[in-house]
Amino acid sequence: MKFLLTSNENFKDYFAALVNRSNGDMSAVMPAVSQILEDVRARGDEALFEQIEKFDRWKPDANTLKIGTDEMQKAYDGIDSCLRNALNLAFERIKSYHEKSLPKTWIEHDEHGVLLGAKYTPLDRAGLYIPGGKAAYPSSLLMNAVPALVAGVGEIVVCTPAVGGKVNTLLLAAMHVCGIKEAYRVGGASAVAAMAYGTKTIKKTDVITGPGNIYVATAKKLVYGEVNIDMIAGPSEICVIADESADPRHIAVDLLSQAEHDEMASAVLITPNQAFGATVQRHINEEIKTLARQPIAQVSINKKGAIIVASDLDECVRLANELAPEHLEIATNDAMELAAQIRHAGAIFIGHFTPEAMGDYLAGPNHTLPTGGSARFYSPLGVENFMKRTSLISLNAKGISELGNACMKLAEAEGLGAHKRSIAVRLEALK
Repeated sequence: MKFLLTSNENFKDYFAALVNRSNGDMSAVMPAVSQILEDVRARGDEALFEQIEKFDRWKPDANTLKIGTDEMQKAYDGIDSCLRNALNLAFERIKSYHEKSLPKTWIEHDEHGVLLGAKYTPLDRAGLYIPGGKAAYPSSLLMNAVPALVAGVGEIVVCTPAVGGKVNTLLLAAMHVCGIKEAYRVGGASAVAAMAYGTKTIKKTDVITGPGNIYVATAKKLVYGEVNIDMIAGPSEICVIADESADPRHIAVDLLSQAEHDEMASAVLITPNQAFGATVQRHINEEIKTLARQPIAQVSINKKGAIIVASDLDECVRLANELAPEHLEIATNDAMELAAQIRHAGAIFIGHFTPEAMGDYLAGPNHTLPTGGSARFYSPLGVENFMKRTSLISLNAKGISELGNACMKLAEAEGLGAHKRSIAVRLEALK
């Protein structure tokens, strides 16, 4: 794990690499992904079944591809009651949070008597991609399905990889909690292709959301325009601003909570106290030995981990804003004041008792967040990703009389005669 002072001669170069981190080299996988997409687009189910047999090592058909609601029910009934309670608690908290952000249709009349407004309509069909490779994430199902449900999406379809045809039991249970009626055993670029273009078995969707590996991310990028997507998600990342008021062991474990996700995950501590940073580093070295996913976490910490010692908390904030991290923890006594100064972060975790893991599971806000610095311009997944806005405009005689001449002038200036005339004929009819 790199230990850097902002006063170091080479700091700017290293930090620039952190700021300019990418979501991965898509160019390397682009040809393979393009081929998969085109194959499914051209041959539908036939290509889909071939790819599942190749990548997930089982032979599907139209019947076995679909996950039945009875499987979901059985999985839910079979898990520990504490897990059932946890899933239901998470569902209710996530639902309650997203209900507060549900956009509302509005209409008003301006001073010219013109009716203006915006109509919000849920999408007809949403496709949710839920990872199932190195680990299965029922929490990702909740975070993607709940805002779609709150938005009022007509049909929700889930696709998840199933090596050997097996789907994680807890993921099936989460599907039951969310009331999912349509789900399929397919992952990777193949799933994205099926949801983007449609096959005989899997109908085309209007939007595809959910995280995945570089093949999934590249596929989503390539099908954007055919369907909408939420974002291009890269490896998970955390940045922590902490000073000596924080418990160094707590901070060490929080950093490891992201490092254990993926070898390419990044974990960065920014602190104004060098001794505190050194203590955190010692705890990381101790705690990482106890992790079941220690090999993954070790690679992440070695390659993507950093402890940065800044001159003061103001510099900590400045550096965090430049990083624009997916997850930002602020563990100081004045955390709320510092949070007010943060402009770019997917989610901000404020105070000494707010580990990022609470946001992953059941705090309420969505855990599908912008990565790779895209928090500068992307928002977390939300209800609005499953809705579209339509403008409403209605002029009466008063409105077109008062505004028509100005509109004709603009149309004339752009050389669009029919535009001008469409107004002129109505003004003439009013005389």
